[in-house]
Amino acid sequence: MTNNDILRRLRYTFNFDDDKMMSIFAKADYEATRAEISDWLKKDDDPAYKSCSDEKFAQFLNGLINDKRGQREGEQPKPEQRLNNNIILMKLKIALNLKAEDILEILEISEFSISKHELSAFFRKHSHKHYRICKDQVLRNFLNGLQVQKRGSTNHIVTEDKAESKESSFVWKKIPKK
Repeated sequence: MTNNDILRRLRYTFNFDDDKMMSIFAKADYEATRAEISDWLKKDDDPAYKSCSDEKFAQFLNGLINDKRGQREGEQPKPEQRLNNNIILMKLKIALNLKAEDILEILEISEFSISKHELSAFFRKHSHKHYRICKDQVLRNFLNGLQVQKRGSTNHIVTEDKAESKESSFVWKKIPKK
């Protein structure tokens, strides 16, 4: 998943308009322009599309934390130069004040289940022996579940099947565990 894709999904999930997006960036000490945000939110095949860098997206996530939880006293954290799904999931967890049970519940909405131990491995330090990389599938299902929870609709969820081919009627079915 690209930063732009996650940005689009978060914007839709929380129903942010351009002014709100600009104010979230401003809460992380970055003055994003309306044109810049518009270019980041465009579809990948649009000629005006611009990729949102890890640093800019980290600033957005830091601003989202400040917006949802209130600004910390003292110096603001510096945005990460490199982001990965583990950091993105951690920042969303902090911004939305979620506990492990809340995240598991959101994943269940998307019919995706992992254990609490697997989830905690995503939030460990990279050097920890039980650290686990958060794959796109986990983050995508988390964002889809969050969208259903906040908006109550699955109409605009883009699944891998729909993203690859709009004409395909193939749907993955869950195989029951024995």
